[in-house]
Amino acid sequence: MEKIAAKFNVQYIQILGEKGEPDKKLEPKLSPQQLRDLYKWMVIERMFDSTALALQREGRIGTYAQSLGEEAVHVGATLAAKPEDWIFPDYREHAAFLIRGVPVASLFTHWGGSEDGMKLPENSNIFPVCIPVGTQTLHGAGTAIAFKLKKEKAATVTFVGDASTSTGDFHEGLNFASTFQAPAVFVIRNNHWAISTPRTCLEEDWGGCQTRSETLAQKGIAYGMNCVQVDGNDILAVYVTVKKALDDARAGKGPTLIEAICYRLGPHTTADDPTRYQDATVVKKWFEKEPIKRFQLYLKRKKLWDDKFEKAVQAQGKRMIDAGVKLAEEHKPKPTDMFDYVYSELTPNLEEQRKEFE
Repeated sequence: MEKIAAKFNVQYIQILGEKGEPDKKLEPKLSPQQLRDLYKWMVIERMFDSTALALQREGRIGTYAQSLGEEAVHVGATLAAKPEDWIFPDYREHAAFLIRGVPVASLFTHWGGSEDGMKLPENSNIFPVCIPVGTQTLHGAGTAIAFKLKKEKAATVTFVGDASTSTGDFHEGLNFASTFQAPAVFVIRNNHWAISTPRTCLEEDWGGCQTRSETLAQKGIAYGMNCVQVDGNDILAVYVTVKKALDDARAGKGPTLIEAICYRLGPHTTADDPTRYQDATVVKKWFEKEPIKRFQLYLKRKKLWDDKFEKAVQAQGKRMIDAGVKLAEEHKPKPTDMFDYVYSELTPNLEEQRKEFE
């Protein structure tokens, strides 16, 4: 006997066209303040990003990972969450930290090489920057399982890059989350590149790409998860999709995997030269789709954006960032911290090294 055992589909969601024109059937009913906040945080993240890049080029902070072109994913997903929900970032979600009340100075302190910057404020409900690719998937899944066991009405949002979907931790995290029907949402920030390895494969490729899966969202199908793909340059689509996934998660409907399609418009980090492997014409086309300009056009249609509002946002961002730079550069970390915050008790050889170091 031969038959089809199962069929699957991946839904795609886009609300705003590239010129800011909305799909009236899908357009959410958000207040003018909510819409302006979505725009404000995207602009502030980009201002933070450009400042951090300048500081790195001047030798004032270390290697830095930009978020250029990915602001709608970070801001839309974070603002869709409730304060009691926990956020698990990797290393590009700068806006998620700022929205959750982490001071600008803390982020610059971290990127300046001091882990003091990741001493996060009480009740910010966000985990520190996660550098190992994909490991935060397990943190998000485990915390969501704990919420369920404790009967807490909270959920988790875990951000991963497209490269993370090639790691074992990612798949283990999805399997645990789905098996336990945990209140977890996983957002894949598909920016098309894992450093210099492209997301898609050509016919002749035999390992020079990330995956042959038609979508990254479908990777959750194997684990029985809700899966959806969204336009990651459309902040309304991101917000609506993540909010629904979180509402479903808290209501006991299990986890969701969301693939947000965007593009990395800068280097992987400041240690990378993307001109060696990216097609400049492709990058230019994606710049035309970037999220801030698109949302600005939408706000103009609704008469919620003008020069006065833009100047106010820019001024607020400049005050925050300038003050943060000043405080971060005044910070003096203790060199002995590298001994004091690794083990609960120092091993004899490290004890000896610490004394010698002092």
